[in-house]
Amino acid sequence: MDLCNINEIKALLARHGFHFSKSMGQNFLVAPWVPRDIAQASGAGPGTGVLEVGPGIGPLTVQLAERADKVVSVELDLSLLPILAETLRDCPNAEVVSGDILKTDIPALIGEKFVGLAPAACANLPYNITTPAITALIEAGCFSSITVMIQREVARRICAAPGTSDYGAFSVYCQYHTAPEFLFEVPPDCFLPAPKVTSAVVRMVPRPAPAEVDNPDHFFQVVRAAFALRRKTLLNSLSASLGQPREEIAQAIAQSSLPADIRGERLSIPQFAQLSRRLRGLV
Repeated sequence: MDLCNINEIKALLARHGFHFSKSMGQNFLVAPWVPRDIAQASGAGPGTGVLEVGPGIGPLTVQLAERADKVVSVELDLSLLPILAETLRDCPNAEVVSGDILKTDIPALIGEKFVGLAPAACANLPYNITTPAITALIEAGCFSSITVMIQREVARRICAAPGTSDYGAFSVYCQYHTAPEFLFEVPPDCFLPAPKVTSAVVRMVPRPAPAEVDNPDHFFQVVRAAFALRRKTLLNSLSASLGQPREEIAQAIAQSSLPADIRGERLSIPQFAQLSRRLRGLV
């Protein structure tokens, strides 16, 4: 069965009485090059186990199973389970787990399913859980790489450089924990039904926490505060969010060699780290 052939997909779904769910953000791939290229980019290969989120009807699952020793796919929609049982019947190394990835103990699942294998994560993520799902995969701390297809706008934010309009708190979060790379775009006509936005594939390779950050909790408190009022200066945004005297914040900004009127979107991770230390009076 060609899981990217639109006629075969429609026949498969009709046979199982399946109906797309907007609330679950379901868009199935109809362009065979997409799951192939995502699987190739994921690093799946001998000795690896891949955790997939939201397999749909399984086109990416099949590609991953051709490369990795084992694939475990977490699927929330119970109506897709009998469909996946059919489409993955020739993939003995692919297993579907019924569940919600946002409620799953990911490290425990990895420990149970991927004994002796190097775990990676790969997914065509539903748009409606993009940010929390990426956060869960990063915080699991289990993966050699995380490769996901998401909305292009979110992909740009993840990879954005300081000083650009796409740069924000989530950019800092992802770049603190990983080295992200924007791989390629996927147009709407590659999906059924076609979404209204362009998608993109991003690969994130976990890295050690930046050495400049001595207190991650306070560092991220400062980052969130800096972007809380994007159109305001860094001083005004921090003053509104941190509960620290404005004079102390202004002094810390000056001591960090930052202009008084700078905005949070211009600060790099090392600059945020220095500001965090200054705000705590450590330097």
